[in-house]
Amino acid sequence: MASLDLTVSSVELTRNICDIPSVSGDERVLADAIHDAISALPHLEVYRDGDTIVARTNLGRAQRVVIAGHIDTVPINENLPTRDLVVDGVPVIWGRGTVDMKGGTAVQLKLAAELVAPRVDITWMWYDHEEVDADLNGLTRLARTRPDLFQGDFAILGEPSNGAVEGGCNGNLRAIVRTHGVRAHSARAWVGENAIHKAAPVLTRLAEYEPREVPVEGLVYREGLNAVRIRGGVAGNVIPDLCEVEVNYRFAPSRSLEEAEQHVRDVFAGFDVEVVDGAAGARPGLDAPLAQEFLAAVQAEPRPKYGWTDVARFSALGVPAVNYGPGDPSLAHHDEERVPIAQIEAVEQGLRAWLAGS
Repeated sequence: MASLDLTVSSVELTRNICDIPSVSGDERVLADAIHDAISALPHLEVYRDGDTIVARTNLGRAQRVVIAGHIDTVPINENLPTRDLVVDGVPVIWGRGTVDMKGGTAVQLKLAAELVAPRVDITWMWYDHEEVDADLNGLTRLARTRPDLFQGDFAILGEPSNGAVEGGCNGNLRAIVRTHGVRAHSARAWVGENAIHKAAPVLTRLAEYEPREVPVEGLVYREGLNAVRIRGGVAGNVIPDLCEVEVNYRFAPSRSLEEAEQHVRDVFAGFDVEVVDGAAGARPGLDAPLAQEFLAAVQAEPRPKYGWTDVARFSALGVPAVNYGPGDPSLAHHDEERVPIAQIEAVEQGLRAWLAGS
């Protein structure tokens, strides 16, 4: 049975939780270790829903901040256990989850244990199934069963942001664009209709698509529309009757999910389009008083978040939220995933100083 010692440094804690594999759908061992460690802390009220753990202070403060991090990772690819390396002169921890997002989660666990009397009440959330479809996400489930736990004046997601503050996030939509044909023997191809050949205009439209750069409340979000998977074919001697092109649309938070869906349908007008997954983005929300205090405390210049994160869930509930965590987002899911040790320490120091009011 795995266990966690929350008295070690956040750097050592990052190594420890990364070395407990927790690919989406297999988070139980790590969730048990977090629950056992947090439940031993008398200043926190602890609630568990599946492999999602929530811990709260109840000090009667005038304001409450929600701080969340997911505990799952994408699949391991010979990049565990973690290793300490020096890359371009920078000491790093290498391995799956170091960036996305166990470095941030380790900082949160460390502070949850040590901040007994913060200047605001804090709700800590560590949740499962972030790296898969939105309907499996632990926060989705928790919002149905305990919406009261999301109440707060400001929220912080520990997603990797290079130790900077990234406001809001792009929305994310996946759709299947289908072309249909008629099966036939490939020796008599003229008898059939090749569905794969009919997909050529779909790929042409994608290749010629010009994504927007959209200013939203002072931050510029970059959009993208890309093919991410193609499926088709029956056998080596059969003209295929079906081809499916899966596309992924990342859209600025100025556009609603419904508007994003309509845009994709317009781009692929004349084709069979099925939207299979989608999540709205989140506006920056940096004008909130607590957000301004936080930016000043950590001395950060805000940037846009290009990927989708769970800040969108809080934004939809009227809680302004930002991303703030160690690690380079471009290394998330990368086989050479690694986080600078100095960033883990800096994020801990920034959060600690702001929450403690020092």
